[in-house]
Amino acid sequence: MSEPGSSPDERGVNQNGDPGGKLSVSGSTHTPAESPETRLLSAFKTDGHARKVYLAGREYYGEDGKTFELRLVGKIKLQLSSDPTLRPEYPPSLGLTEFTRRATEAALGRSSHAVMENRVFGVQTPGFTAAVRLGAELLKHCFDDSATWCGPVYLSSPCDDSLAGIFQAAGIQDIRKYYYWDDRRRGVCLEKLLQDLERAPEQSVVVLSASGHYPTGADLSQHQWSVITQLITRRRLFPFLLLPAQALCYGDLERDGWPVQYCASQGMELLCAQAFSHCFGLYGEAVGHLLCVSKQSSLRLSLQAQADKTVGSLWAQPSAQGAHVVATVLCNPAHLVEWEGDVKHIVERCMLIRIILKERLRLLGTPGCWDHLTQQRGLYCCTGLNGQQVEFLSTWRHIYLLPGGCLNISAINGRNLDYITESIHLALTTSL
Repeated sequence: MSEPGSSPDERGVNQNGDPGGKLSVSGSTHTPAESPETRLLSAFKTDGHARKVYLAGREYYGEDGKTFELRLVGKIKLQLSSDPTLRPEYPPSLGLTEFTRRATEAALGRSSHAVMENRVFGVQTPGFTAAVRLGAELLKHCFDDSATWCGPVYLSSPCDDSLAGIFQAAGIQDIRKYYYWDDRRRGVCLEKLLQDLERAPEQSVVVLSASGHYPTGADLSQHQWSVITQLITRRRLFPFLLLPAQALCYGDLERDGWPVQYCASQGMELLCAQAFSHCFGLYGEAVGHLLCVSKQSSLRLSLQAQADKTVGSLWAQPSAQGAHVVATVLCNPAHLVEWEGDVKHIVERCMLIRIILKERLRLLGTPGCWDHLTQQRGLYCCTGLNGQQVEFLSTWRHIYLLPGGCLNISAINGRNLDYITESIHLALTTSL
């Protein structure tokens, strides 16, 4: 993954303190710099320390420290492999019909007016990144009164390092940032977020995390969504929503998808990139979905035709097995109950880790307030540690987390919890 821009600090804030500034785009042919995650993983692998810990991964890790496979998913894979009715053939270019129907339902709910009014279509994609890329390509066709639209696109600060590069690869070079995480408050700063979006030109695209914000784990409240959607509607902006780890915040697909449902209920047109790799443990399958909600059914048909054409030039057909697994679970009430139980266990374990980590830091007398650890949800957590403290952890304690102090909470387990807690305490109390 590549860095989203050349802004001087790790949150993309300009030297004048304005996070809404435009990211510079170089036209040079130099080899792209390694992403922070790539550098961290390389450093971790070459580290010979016995107690080293890697907290910057993307997958869900179980208590044993390994990526987790749901029992039900393994069982369904075996059933599908022996099903004589499933032949090895290419799926349709826009994906398996039952999968796209169930993925749409997971995001919009079972009784969406947009679906009933025939203003919605979905496209199966080979993973979350592919869903974002296809959405980026379609943005140029969403504004039927502006055939030359090419931005700007507003990303949160911080955000997934790969996002800017995905939009740029689609020919959208005007990438900007809006304020999101506040280091001092250790939470979302709505006031500065609104100030940045208020200055955004009409027809700007605003990329918003619907749940499980990466890398902070800090999501918008329902009240904050209400205020932001009013601004988006008034300023004629376009929402591009992200659901990279749907169900892993609250243990429920539809509850995690509430912001998507809310935006659609307000009559807003939108794009939403979904992924099912996390919540189904299908990391090798790359199961993604792009949901498109338009204002009129006529525009839906035009966008769907454009999506079909674009898919043909990007990946032709998505893979079938992962989508079959997801559709099989979501279609079968008994499977769905079992899957929801497994996902709720994951969510409860992640929250328990947050609670214990917060309490251990309190007992050690670690400086600062740590309430934010339990106010965040999902796989990711922003500790609030600064760059110097993060460097201390990697150099002296062999613990690797993202430069902004964010980490994957599921990578903490019973074997490394005490060591990590002591190390964070030392990072805040040791003078080098």
